[in-house]
Amino acid sequence: MRFAALVLLAAVGAAGAANRPDVEKLLKQIKAVSKEGAGNQEAGAAWKQLVSVGGEALLPALAGMDDASVPAANWLRAAVDALAEKEKAAGRPFPAGQLEAFVRDRKHAPAARRIAYELLVQADPKTPDRLLPGMLDDPSVDLRRDAIAVALTRAEKLKGDAAKAEYSKLFAAVRDEDQAKKIATALEKLGGKVDLVAQFGIVTRWELAGPFDGPKASGFKTPYPPESKVDLKATYKGKDGVEVKWKPHATEIKPDEYNLPAVGQVDLTKVIGKYKDAVTYAYTVVESDKELPVEIRYGCINASKLFVNGKQVFAREEYHHGEPFDQYVVPVTLKAGRNEILLKVCQNDQKEPWAQAWQFKLRICDATGGAVPVKNVTPTN
Repeated sequence: MRFAALVLLAAVGAAGAANRPDVEKLLKQIKAVSKEGAGNQEAGAAWKQLVSVGGEALLPALAGMDDASVPAANWLRAAVDALAEKEKAAGRPFPAGQLEAFVRDRKHAPAARRIAYELLVQADPKTPDRLLPGMLDDPSVDLRRDAIAVALTRAEKLKGDAAKAEYSKLFAAVRDEDQAKKIATALEKLGGKVDLVAQFGIVTRWELAGPFDGPKASGFKTPYPPESKVDLKATYKGKDGVEVKWKPHATEIKPDEYNLPAVGQVDLTKVIGKYKDAVTYAYTVVESDKELPVEIRYGCINASKLFVNGKQVFAREEYHHGEPFDQYVVPVTLKAGRNEILLKVCQNDQKEPWAQAWQFKLRICDATGGAVPVKNVTPTN
């Protein structure tokens, strides 16, 4: 009887294992969804099966975010949330050890590590005290921000050279504008110096050419000569018969200017003039010692196009829509040596007072928002 019962239990276990969904196969189906929405139906069906697996699918779903597209990552995040809720409802604890190992492994996707960290905090409220001190340089900007926030609380209790040293360390790690302003202000009061331009990779040296005529907002689609070749010695026919030549421009940085969104701002109404239905080109050169993946982040309240080494890499035809810090994030790879960056800034003909701005700012950084080892050189042909 006992042997027969064991055989029956083994058979039931084998049948259960055979009927259990293949987690890796389900993850593959979810990750096959495209940006255009193709594969959504299959992803939805796979998502339901993945959630039905329960807690053992939690870590694989998190790891699946490492190489997932944005739509697929959204599916997987929803799956992790559902799996976590299912485990909580069942009274089963999260796998704290595995979650902590996942969070500590910086090779995983920052977003996935952040989710794992939040689950870990639920499992162990002492997690922030244990992990955050080692995350000041974390590739996850969210985890880094939390680490800096905790460190700032400690720094505020220090005085003199100890405080100055701590704030200097934090400024080297900071990536968010509000924290940068707070740290910079504290450092300045202690006699320290900060360089927002160097810290955030803000480009301040440009060659500008404009205004070109773009009647009825046609300038965005019109390829003016600089788009085919930048010749800093060239002269062009501009709007209203104006002779257009390239002219150098360097943004002025005030020593105590900690309003990061304004640092490096180029106001074309002051440099070029108050033109409407017009186009201006901004050109600069950066040098890199090696091939380097970077992000070009820029803000522009007008329609714009971005070119890197003669190739268009981004475009947005929208006017007077706000200009937040890091409004556009464009991943590119710089080549070793000289790299040319050209920004086309287009003004329309709106008459409202709030629609008169014609401006931009641009920086070059890594995926966390920190400066990269490139040199902004004086553009020459």
